[in-house]
Order: sequence, then C-alpha cells, then structure tokens
Amino acid sequence: MSAEDLKRLAAWRAADLVSDGMFLGLGTGSTAAHFVARIGEKVRNGLRVICVPTSEQTRLQAEREGIPLVTLDDVPELDLTVDGADELDSQLRLIKGGGGALLREKIVAAASRRMIVIADGSKRVETLGAFPLPVEVVSFGLGATLKAIEKVVDRIGITASPSVRRTATGETFLTDGGHYIIDIPCGRIDSPEVLATELSTIPGVVEHGLFIGLACGAVLAGTQGIYELGSIGA
Repeated sequence: MSAEDLKRLAAWRAADLVSDGMFLGLGTGSTAAHFVARIGEKVRNGLRVICVPTSEQTRLQAEREGIPLVTLDDVPELDLTVDGADELDSQLRLIKGGGGALLREKIVAAASRRMIVIADGSKRVETLGAFPLPVEVVSFGLGATLKAIEKVVDRIGITASPSVRRTATGETFLTDGGHYIIDIPCGRIDSPEVLATELSTIPGVVEHGLFIGLACGAVLAGTQGIYELGSIGA
C-alpha cells in the first residue's frame, strides 16, 4: 500500500468512532484530510455532527464536504478531536505543526474530552525529535525570541540551529493567526516535558509543537494493517 492508502485506512477507522450528535474537532494535514472527507461522506448519508476546524485549510474542505461548522465561541467543549501528527512516541507525546496549524490544533485538542491521533505507522518513533519542532512566535522582537530559543535548546543539551520557516518562494511563512514559525532541528528530545516548559516561558513564543498529555489514543496504519495505541473508545 502507498502512504496515502495507509493514511486513509487510519482515518476511516477513526471515523468509525464518531457517533450521532457529537461535537467534533477536525484536524489539519494530509491524514486529517482523509478523515474530513470520510466525515463529509457520513454527513451526506445522515450523520449529525457539529464540527470545529483547526485551520482555514480544514474549514474550506469541511465546507466543500457540507459539514456543519461552528467555533469554540459557540461550542467551548468538544467530545472528540481527530488529528494527525508529525511524530508520536509510545507515551502518546506528539510533535505537531508541520503544516503550520499547531496553535489552533492545540486549542481545539485542549477543549476536547478526547483526542485521537491518526497516522501511518512511520510516524511512531522511539524518541521524539527527528522531525523539526515547530514553535509559533509573534513577529515583534523576532531576533530576540530566536536568540532566547537558541539559549533554551543549548541549556538542555540539544545541538540545533533554529530557523524561521520560509515558503517555497522564500517568503516568511505566516500561520492562520498571522504569526511566524521557528523550526528547531533537535534530532533527539530526551526530555520533552522539560523542553515544553522552557519554551513556554519565552516572551514572544505563542505556542510550541510538543503536544503532551493531550492525546488519549492513536490509530496507526502499517504494512501489516491497522493497530492502536492507548485508549481509543469513549
């Protein structure tokens, strides 16, 4: 199977967890897009759900699918969020933000009773960090914020050169909230909780891509089929 086939398998399994009347968070990214498409199909076949998208990209797809949407101002507590991940470990600690939606993704996940991760099996790792860690920052004082991030990673023993994310045309990448993203090529993060705490103390940092204590389960699709981590059911 191709990587897309594996992502679709994981997404469809997660869609089976959605029941009538749920308030649902819709994730962002290539795997989450398969989930949104499947939910759209179910909605057209009579499923009743109310959804909150985690990005403008997801909002546009959900609207095309005919999925009813609200904001967290309308519905501040959700039953379930299903989203992808750039990396996850056996403790369901995640790195997210490769698509640039980490702030909204974390807000929606935190507002949910459950968060389920969907991914192809290659995203599961023994130790987080091979995927560069995204950090969302405000534009004001960018140089000072970048310097502070460099000091943090150096202090906890990570050799990395954080850099501002650019688009394919060389422009500064902007999130849906109008912020910048700094990517940290950590290589290996031995203490994700420590790094998360340290990054959160830096003025100018809006949010980081370490999702710790948010996911309760994961549906992964490997070459041998679907397998699950953590708690998938209600």
